[in-house]
Amino acid sequence: MTPALQIIEAHKRFGDHAALRGVSLEIGTGEIVCLLGASGSGKTTLLRLVAGLERLDRGSLRIAGNVVDTPGSRALAPEDRGLGMVFQDYALWPHLDALDNVALALRSRGLRDAGERAMDMLKRVGLGSQHARKPHELSGGQQQRVALARALAVRPRLLLCDEPLSNLDAGLREELRELIAEVVREHGLSALYITHDHREAFALGDKVGILHAGSLLQIDTPRQLLAAPRSEHVARFVHALGPWPAHAREGAWHAPWGALPAPSMAPLGPEGTLYLPASALQPAGGDAPGPRMRVSAEVLRSVPTPQGVELHARLHGVLLRLQTSSWQQPGERVDLQLDARQALIYPPANSRASAGITTQDQQESLIRCNG
Repeated sequence: MTPALQIIEAHKRFGDHAALRGVSLEIGTGEIVCLLGASGSGKTTLLRLVAGLERLDRGSLRIAGNVVDTPGSRALAPEDRGLGMVFQDYALWPHLDALDNVALALRSRGLRDAGERAMDMLKRVGLGSQHARKPHELSGGQQQRVALARALAVRPRLLLCDEPLSNLDAGLREELRELIAEVVREHGLSALYITHDHREAFALGDKVGILHAGSLLQIDTPRQLLAAPRSEHVARFVHALGPWPAHAREGAWHAPWGALPAPSMAPLGPEGTLYLPASALQPAGGDAPGPRMRVSAEVLRSVPTPQGVELHARLHGVLLRLQTSSWQQPGERVDLQLDARQALIYPPANSRASAGITTQDQQESLIRCNG
């Protein structure tokens, strides 16, 4: 099946700044891909290229199999790309009511049933009874629902979302996140979703990509990204626990709390940097599958949460946050179960720099301690 979107070796510079460095990704039909990255990582530049608001310096971009931008040829205009767009700031016409904001693009296409289609979409996002209200008479969450209805009413090939929920409070973000996922999948759409919110990306995305300094470090399913980040930067970005030093000797990696199984020493040499996915470290006492090591961390403080208690603790110099049901005092010890098979070991930063190791080299050098 033809992908909804193909980006092949996309490069973009603004003066001396390389905003994108050879980014390639693909979005399948009916797939939601979320891109995560810090400010300046290239997320919005990539979205603007897909939207036709910027031109590629090198590479190519295809929507539904059709080349819409490549250097040396005329780019397809934004309005001809079959896109729907939802922005952070809603971008509604202040003098039009909700119905007319949604219907405007439909009427510009000469559709006789524009008003009816607009009303149907407003009902779908729960705003049928608010159709006559202007943006200033609606809450932020309601305005974003109008913006979503407007983007979907044109029945786009591809939905582009540029941090659409960042201006909303936590409760509304979760509600609208579920609505976006439901409506996008209900209509069989594909979506490129830009966000800085990890929870949002992992809850929405069929795949999640990590952008850093204009490069796409990894794109994977949420589960695979959390379990096996291919570089130390990705491990840190997805909140893996660490780093701890690790030393290879006598057929094993040695962490501060003991020996780990080591399937191979060759890629890294005798020194490594160790991280753990959050799932690898849990309070002791549960029925966790597989062999577990016992380690002990120092409690720094306990914080009440709706789910129970969040323990802030320190394990061999690394700060941890653990969800438990037990309140503990600062200075006490908490016993933890550690699944060493999930350990992630990367080359230390100084060896990467001295050897000129690239991001790709880092990805190939990751050791998983699962044999």
